[in-house]
Amino acid sequence: MRAVVYDEFGGTPRVREIAGPTAPDGGVVVEVRATGLCRSDWHGWAGHDDDVRPPHVPGHELAGVVAAVGTGVRRWRVGDRVTVPFVCGCGACQWCHRGEAQVCPNQEQPGFTYWGSFAEQVALYAADTNLVAIPDGVSFEAAAALGCRFATAYRGVLARAGVSPGEWVLVIGAGGVGLSAVMIAAARGAHVIAVDRNAEALEAAARLGAEHTVRAGEGTDVPEAVRAITGEGAHVSVDAIGAEAACADAVLSLRRRGRHVQIGLLPPDDGGHPRIPMSRVIGWELDVLGSHGMAAADYPGMLALIESGSLRPQDLIEKVIGLEEAAAALPAFGRARVAGMTMIDPHRP
Repeated sequence: MRAVVYDEFGGTPRVREIAGPTAPDGGVVVEVRATGLCRSDWHGWAGHDDDVRPPHVPGHELAGVVAAVGTGVRRWRVGDRVTVPFVCGCGACQWCHRGEAQVCPNQEQPGFTYWGSFAEQVALYAADTNLVAIPDGVSFEAAAALGCRFATAYRGVLARAGVSPGEWVLVIGAGGVGLSAVMIAAARGAHVIAVDRNAEALEAAARLGAEHTVRAGEGTDVPEAVRAITGEGAHVSVDAIGAEAACADAVLSLRRRGRHVQIGLLPPDDGGHPRIPMSRVIGWELDVLGSHGMAAADYPGMLALIESGSLRPQDLIEKVIGLEEAAAALPAFGRARVAGMTMIDPHRP
């Protein structure tokens, strides 16, 4: 099968023929119909993820059709339309039994712990725990968008931060995660402020429900801009980028007793851990919340809102490309000016 492969961190990804996967016990092989190009894939390529071992096939947001079923699988058959969270639980531990596979200590992650979905096929483990059926009215591209960015934003905004109607929500970074957070918070009835350096991304955020936008960059004091809009600061802030400065601005933009959600990955800064303004966290009794995907058990509520039209992840898709374009785009994604999600069709000429 054809797949995008890189042989070393920071090396040139290339499309090549590799052996197709076999269905593991309890798992399946999925023919990939759509897979997302995400900043997390770039982090893996750049060497920021300890789970990645070159040579490697990236890709963790996916949707497709079951092509083969391993022994012990009860719920799934060849031909089923499925998607999957990017964190796949083992299916056997206490966390998986509680429906919290996103923190499973024995988790697998396609595209990180093993070869992923920038390929014509991908293997998935513990299918009865992790697979999610795609409703007939949801496209493969929209379903693939759910696996990392949209589902992570959904759980971060609603389950972790508990955003309520009428609250002020600040989203820093209007890429795939950030735009998802904007859409979800606005649908919840919150007042959303979006921050980004890219004017096109801010225009997209406004279309998706942001009431205010702030152009970041030299000379912009983001916390001061947020206070000018809200009076006291935001109730909830979201770092959807994963940068020390973005995290600090998000925390400093909160009002007292506010809640910060960290979704963007924070790679080490100058060889050490990123600095966070913890004196403000302590003095103002702020909550700092991590959000790491969403378990398959929590998908039904999100899918119901998508089927009803209350949420439209398909509106976040900027373009669809093939594997060759994906191989060329991956190294540049860390500095790309995105205004939506890029989806990959591995079968696209």
